[in-house]
Amino acid sequence: MISHPRFYWGEAGNINTPALFKIPIPASRSAVPTGYGYVLPDQNGWSRYLHFQAAWLAVFTGLLYVISGFFSGHFRKDLLPRGADLSWRGFSSAMRSHLRFQRPSEEEAWWYNLPQRLIYLFVIFVLFPLVIWTGLAMSPAIASVFPGAVSVLGGQQSARTIHFFVSVFLLLFLVVHILMVCLAGFWKRTRAMITGYAGTSKERA
Repeated sequence: MISHPRFYWGEAGNINTPALFKIPIPASRSAVPTGYGYVLPDQNGWSRYLHFQAAWLAVFTGLLYVISGFFSGHFRKDLLPRGADLSWRGFSSAMRSHLRFQRPSEEEAWWYNLPQRLIYLFVIFVLFPLVIWTGLAMSPAIASVFPGAVSVLGGQQSARTIHFFVSVFLLLFLVVHILMVCLAGFWKRTRAMITGYAGTSKERA
């Protein structure tokens, strides 16, 4: 992004074509017109390698999580909305209750409420697959072998633009997630996430 902070829609895009939008930061390449009188140090080489390594680590970790979630019943037991939540009355009531941003009771804080379930399902089964798909669609090798996977997104530049927005949403999800864990009790929540043991009501108090 820093090497070319301009985004396009379609198959092709460069400095001679109109940008869909621009990120108001200087580029690391002098040929990219950003309106700044200087360029940033070009770290494009090692940062791309780091990006690819982190991406594959996220893919393998995500696959392990999804496989574990299906076999353990985590998605079915903890994330799928209950039958009452699927009715309009139950859904609207739950959303009104949780969108007041009132601090839940100690017991309630250890279970997923309806907004949390919906957001988790959206992140796991929509945003993560989409960020992987759009990332692969930017690869010339993938585009040559599976051109349909790129064209359905609108082209390689469209894939890059979608990839950017999905990455921003995932980053916001991560920041809010960490903030909520800190507010709810960092060490207790972290211990429960690592060990899978939430403790008794007396231990959690």
